[in-house]
Amino acid sequence: MITTDILIIGAGPTGLFTVFEAGLLKLRCHLIDALPQAGGQCSEIYPKKPIYDIPAYPEILAGDLTDKLMEQIKQFEPGFTLGERAETIEKQEDETFIVTTNKGTKHHAKVVAIAGGLGSFEPRKPPIPNIANFEDKGVEYIIRDPEFYRDKKVVISGGGDSALDWAIFLTDVASSITLIHRRNEFRGALDSVDKVQELKDAGKITMITPAEVKGIVGTDKVTGVSVVQKGGEAFTIETDHFIPLFGLSPKLGPIANWGLEIEKNAIKVNNALDYQTNIPGIYAIGDVNTYPGKLKLILCGFHEATLMCQSAYQRIFLDKKYVMKYTTVGGVDGFDGTRKEAPKAVIKKIE
Repeated sequence: MITTDILIIGAGPTGLFTVFEAGLLKLRCHLIDALPQAGGQCSEIYPKKPIYDIPAYPEILAGDLTDKLMEQIKQFEPGFTLGERAETIEKQEDETFIVTTNKGTKHHAKVVAIAGGLGSFEPRKPPIPNIANFEDKGVEYIIRDPEFYRDKKVVISGGGDSALDWAIFLTDVASSITLIHRRNEFRGALDSVDKVQELKDAGKITMITPAEVKGIVGTDKVTGVSVVQKGGEAFTIETDHFIPLFGLSPKLGPIANWGLEIEKNAIKVNNALDYQTNIPGIYAIGDVNTYPGKLKLILCGFHEATLMCQSAYQRIFLDKKYVMKYTTVGGVDGFDGTRKEAPKAVIKKIE
């Protein structure tokens, strides 16, 4: 049996950053993830997608963010159970927990932090009759490697952040980009909408709104898409790839049967205090949780992980009072006994 202080279910960005915050408190962590590698959606679905709202990084690829987080937590030597799904949880008489995976691996922890992101998920597919015949033959629902589209004609459909971000990014990769949305208004970040408009004005993106892709053209592979613009007749656009980006359908999986309070496929938590669920000792952080005013941002997950670790420390050490110190003052202590000292302040006297 694997024993740890905090068992983290989900090895995405929020789960990985939890290891760092727990490490500052001298708490050991072990992570479970159904995917074969750490990073969650950032490594599995869009490793090459640029992220723009991580502090100090004007732009960072999702895969690179995972690499940086892994580098940051390396000193705290977390354990990983990858390629296995957390299946059952049992609360013990001493208020600790035993979590067992679908492969029978047991984990014993004083605190459980669910950081499972959107849970298990599958792409939302548009209602196009023959689309299944062209999957992996020019129809992709997820962009894993932008270089796959080098010098190719690409049609993207959707009106959210993913559609906008990839349309912007692929303008420097594909030979042509066409963005199709069923409305004139987009749901994505205003800055991204403005950027797409600029690229359209510069002739780098063709935008067709309000319109929908109604059919796929081709035999063995995609050669075009049939588009219907509102109030008009169908017409064909030649393309090598059609990428409908309509989001993901999330599912909590076995966690939904753990007795947690669920609202709209997310776990309700007490955000006024520490992101604890209705079961003491079980926390939920990141995209998997919900509370009034919730924002599904990586940045918010980092904040929630920080407060959760403070609460976990008090739960594990009832007789100790933790006094927070800034890392710039206290440095970072690794479990190998080394200590990274913060640089001494340089004070310049003004004459």
